[in-house]
Amino acid sequence: MAASSRSRPLPKLSPSHLVPLDLSTSWCCTPHGLGGHAHSHSHPSSPARAADPMDPPPAGSSSSSASASAYATPPPPPSYAPSYPSSYTKFNSALNAGLLNPMSPPPLPLDKTRSSPTLFDMMANEQDYHPRTAAGVHSIPAPPQPHQLQPARSMDRQMLLQDRIADLIGSCSPGNQFNDADSSDVRLTLTSKDGLSVTLCVHRHILVAHSRFFAAKLSDRWSKQQRTLPHIVEISDCDDVEVYAETLRLMYCKDLRRRLMREDVNKVLGILKVSAAIVFDAGVLSCLEYLEAAPWAEDDDEKVAALLTQLHLENSGAGEVLKRVSLELAPSALVEEAEVGGSCSGGGEEVLLRLLQVVLEGKDEKARREMKGLVSKMLRENSTSRGGAIGGDLRKESLYSACNGCLSLLREQFVRAAGGDQSEVSQIARQADNLHWMLDILVERQIAEEFLRTWAMQTELAEMHRKVPAIHRYEVSRVTARLFVGVGKGQILVSKEARCQLLSTWLEPFYEDFGWMRRACKGLDRHLIEDGLANTILTLPLATQQEILLAWFNRFLNSGEDCPNIQRGFEVWWRRAFWKRNAEPEQPTRLRITAICENS
Repeated sequence: MAASSRSRPLPKLSPSHLVPLDLSTSWCCTPHGLGGHAHSHSHPSSPARAADPMDPPPAGSSSSSASASAYATPPPPPSYAPSYPSSYTKFNSALNAGLLNPMSPPPLPLDKTRSSPTLFDMMANEQDYHPRTAAGVHSIPAPPQPHQLQPARSMDRQMLLQDRIADLIGSCSPGNQFNDADSSDVRLTLTSKDGLSVTLCVHRHILVAHSRFFAAKLSDRWSKQQRTLPHIVEISDCDDVEVYAETLRLMYCKDLRRRLMREDVNKVLGILKVSAAIVFDAGVLSCLEYLEAAPWAEDDDEKVAALLTQLHLENSGAGEVLKRVSLELAPSALVEEAEVGGSCSGGGEEVLLRLLQVVLEGKDEKARREMKGLVSKMLRENSTSRGGAIGGDLRKESLYSACNGCLSLLREQFVRAAGGDQSEVSQIARQADNLHWMLDILVERQIAEEFLRTWAMQTELAEMHRKVPAIHRYEVSRVTARLFVGVGKGQILVSKEARCQLLSTWLEPFYEDFGWMRRACKGLDRHLIEDGLANTILTLPLATQQEILLAWFNRFLNSGEDCPNIQRGFEVWWRRAFWKRNAEPEQPTRLRITAICENS
């Protein structure tokens, strides 16, 4: 049975399999930008002529494996099933049944005293249970060594590449001559940097008509020098053999744009790179048209911009594609910027200011909260992307201009509410909330000092504070609380006079609104505000601390929970003012010089 199976001929390869190279008249070329170098010599290590699958085997050949090895793809395995020894069959059955788990611990030593051996014992000592016969001597093949796996992996990659190329060729429309061995006159071999190669049957007139690179290489003079057909051409060091083959196939398509619609952005970028390297103008234009119209993922922006910048395809229409990833000012925006005297540093700042203003003027509170978070995130990312520079793309003057607008509206509404006009009293809370949000942005960018000085000077606003109902005014005290936290945490550094003025102007209104803030503001961190106020007071001279803290002590005893608890700051002041002063002064340690070493 085994003898008859060995005498069977190998199955014939179909015409879709790639034909071998004739390297006796070959030349190798690599387009600029794809790596490698052009050369015109033959490879001495390659065979001069591969046997055709229809030719009879040479005389004296005992096997057809030498003939089959010349093809790009190995022949399919024979249909007959090899016979295995009984020991291997049992071993394989046990392995499939999970009895021999490679991750399990090694078996225990065989106990010779056991009456009934285990299945593993029987398999491991099969020669003891079944006598060896002359006709059934077989051995289990040893597992391959690590150095034997590398050629197998390379062959697997080669076979996978051949399968993808076969699918690519099989997807051609009827009548397409791409890789048609009967009509082609050029055999083109593509070799990747890691050694994978594929051979395609192409046509010289197609390559010359579509690619200026091939037009120069496959000139009439070169064609006359090649006496045999098909001509042998090799392109080495390709980045991606499959993409290169896809680009060559596009030369045979009548509607390139429709063909590219089936691909994704990454594949089109690869085709664009190859098309630019071989100067395939129709392919370049089709790829650019695809990229200009197709949707991208956000992660693809940098890939597209980087490749188009690298290829320098401005004259081919790449500028239209780059407009999707780079902002250009419209003529109207340029005129407006010139009229205001260049107040904006660029289109990015103008857009950010517009978004900022829209949020400040928004009327739906839920939408305003969501968009505040979004704009704050955009400002933060924009500042970080520009090297962490203060203000980022939005200047300090622009932010303070928006703050002054909110403060002006707040004063106007306070005056109206204090005079008895309650029609627009809700605007007080809205503008105070806007100021609180703007202060957060200023503190994060470390430019809130001027805001503190401006807020500390609002004595008129503080005097009208009592005339406005607490339900509408307590949001104003949240601005004061945010300043206390900023000073107490060292985020805002201003002079002693500015800190004293802040407490003198707004501490009393803050006390009056603290109970409302505690009950009405969801998520209010009371302890954070109390620590901020205590630390702000402790930055002042001890005499000023004593005046403020003694007044707080009296107020806290009469208000309880409606007054901030700054007991910790009170204790610190007491220890500073009395404990250390009355204690015995410690003698400072004196520095003693024990020896002086002179330089020799």
